Amino acid sequence: MDQKVTVVSRLEWGATPPQNKETLRGSACRVIIHHTTLANYKGQRQCMELLVSIQRLHMKERGFDDIGYNFLVGGDGTVYEGRGWGVVGAHTKGNNHDSLGIAFMGNFNSDTPSKEAISAVKQLLQSGVSQGFLHPQFGLFGHRDLGNTECPGQKLYAALPQLKSAT
Repeated sequence: MDQKVTVVSRLEWGATPPQNKETLRGSACRVIIHHTTLANYKGQRQCMELLVSIQRLHMKERGFDDIGYNFLVGGDGTVYEGRGWGVVGAHTKGNNHDSLGIAFMGNFNSDTPSKEAISAVKQLLQSGVSQGFLHPQFGLFGHRDLGNTECPGQKLYAALPQLKSAT
């Protein structure tokens, strides 16, 4: 069943154009879940301001070509386009060329991800599969599975099985 998900575009949230854009070769085979470790905002205005800050941090301080994630999701379930579909991200060192990086906005060491955010990411994953951007048998990982980090936080990591039932 094809689930529709509304995605706030880069233009809508005020993204700076990327310095460079590398296309994935084929469908992403893995989805890597992150958290921003910043405040858990539920309002779109606050989330869009945060997105501009995250992109600035990634580009100016970390030297990335763009915001590192392909998509981000707010606590209210609003999905925001980062690099978008079919673009190599900068979210998990050594694991970006066959994956999609999705960041939940908030700190999930202390907060529990909202039902709305979980549902929105499930719909996003279903949409990615139906559009051919995501392999139907994609693997789902927390950032900590692939690197020495606490990301995506204990409470979001514990919720990953809910996302695995996405397709």
